[in-house]
Amino acid sequence: MRLHFGVYPSDRATTMYRKFTPVLEALSATLETQLKREVDIHLTIFEDYASGIKALANGDVDFVRFGPASYILAEELNPNIQLLAMELRKGLKRFNGLIIAKKESGINAIKDLQGKTFAFGDSNSTIGRYLAQSLMVDAGVSADTLKDFDFVHRHDLVAKAVITGTHDAGAVKASTYKKLCNPDKIKIVVAFENVTKPWVARADLPQKIKDAITASLLELVDSKIIGELGCSGFTKATPKDYELVRKAMKNAEAFTPKEESDNPN
Repeated sequence: MRLHFGVYPSDRATTMYRKFTPVLEALSATLETQLKREVDIHLTIFEDYASGIKALANGDVDFVRFGPASYILAEELNPNIQLLAMELRKGLKRFNGLIIAKKESGINAIKDLQGKTFAFGDSNSTIGRYLAQSLMVDAGVSADTLKDFDFVHRHDLVAKAVITGTHDAGAVKASTYKKLCNPDKIKIVVAFENVTKPWVARADLPQKIKDAITASLLELVDSKIIGELGCSGFTKATPKDYELVRKAMKNAEAFTPKEESDNPN
């Protein structure tokens, strides 16, 4: 049996393959025991977040590992997609995203972003867009009060934008900051909570296979295999686990004021 698994490009493709190959090999072995048949899992790295969301909603892949916002957006397109499990970080369902800036930038709080340039990640990124924009809205910062902003697609590219100075600040996951940023030069302006990543199945994947994938994920605890994902294990998930992100996505709508419609009257 061949299963198609997809991820969006949160890092370079070579990094994504290195991270996921051992995970999928371990998952295949456990699934074979669960299903009593040979299982081959094919890895697809989507072109971007939007492609992955569409592929899951349309049933073009069997299951995916998404960020919370992508799961929520896919669910809006197809309410019948099903959560399989969610990752744990150090045994917890929450971890931090960061807004970062150069030490000499004069940015010490979110309100200081007014008049500055900002690098977001992908336009569908949980940390790289929605949670960061929600924080800005709460602090009175919007698209109109920033000097400029760009979506640079990946967390590593956000970090690069801040390090090289093309942008004054940006939003990244904590692991990217730790890996790429020199704390003597790049500071954390604010840390904020995010929910760990969900693994999600297409709507019409047979329930027996969904259950087997869930059971297999819950068995994955070897840090040598899943540690590259920043993951300490898996736990069962419900839509309620992602309410924090749903609320932030709704709040973030105010970041970009809606254009007034042309009215000849």
